[in-house]
Amino acid sequence: MGRVTQRRKVHKFVLDGSRGALEFPVRHREDVLAVEEPLEIRIGSLSFSVTMRTPGNDFDLVAGFLVSEGVIWSPEQLVSLRFCAGEDESGVQTFNVVEAQLRPDVVRPDTGRNIFTSSSCGICGTDSIDAVHKSSHFSPAEDPLTVPVTTLASLPGLLREAQAVFDVTGGVHAAGLFRIADDGSAELLCLREDVGRHNAVDKVVGWALREGMLPLSGTVLQVSGRASFELVQKAALAGIPVLTAVSAPSSLAVELAEASGMTLAGFSRGTSLNVYAGQGRVSVPAPVAG
Repeated sequence: MGRVTQRRKVHKFVLDGSRGALEFPVRHREDVLAVEEPLEIRIGSLSFSVTMRTPGNDFDLVAGFLVSEGVIWSPEQLVSLRFCAGEDESGVQTFNVVEAQLRPDVVRPDTGRNIFTSSSCGICGTDSIDAVHKSSHFSPAEDPLTVPVTTLASLPGLLREAQAVFDVTGGVHAAGLFRIADDGSAELLCLREDVGRHNAVDKVVGWALREGMLPLSGTVLQVSGRASFELVQKAALAGIPVLTAVSAPSSLAVELAEASGMTLAGFSRGTSLNVYAGQGRVSVPAPVAG
């Protein structure tokens, strides 16, 4: 998997209760880790943001980040993406700087903000739900999608089956974009993995932008972790009507989903799920007559 993973020697202590309290067998072995490196995002020649991410699909990440920031919303606004020169102490190209060139009529964001995004917390600078609505060019509230509850509950399993990096590291988040067909079945369109859950979502949205698929009507975004305000924000700005998470949502995430007309589900574990907003999009089979 190249720079996505890295092998490290570890000392594994086994506490299996088979020996005395002071006798712990130690096993020397190799473990596979998910790589985490900084990525600097530039607009033109000016630095805009630095994010900690797992290398790979970096152009998708930058494109999705610009959508999430409300800078662009169509592929025509993004003229080009390229890696800039950057070397480590050994003189090896790092591929850790990406420059985006925007169409001349696109309003440039404030490149003096020096946004820093860690792999754990994501962007924390949006002041209010109103700010999201001002940046949005799509309306999830107008999407007529309905999803069978059984299909919605099956998505975490489908996501997990496709998580190749998680299989070998156990240390990355995932975001999967599913198209819901007329018969209620789900098709996985795109899956991205990253040490940062917000990066995984940006990579999915950026892929969709570059494929000319925005707004993402008729889709469900399934994420492997919790549903934070920022993930709902990213989904709303991409026109995704349904976001579902394996873990819990935050209170502000629910408020934004309600205000945006999105469906938000949490604690989706295959056999049960909680719908916190937009339950009208979730269809339930009619009871079988006795």
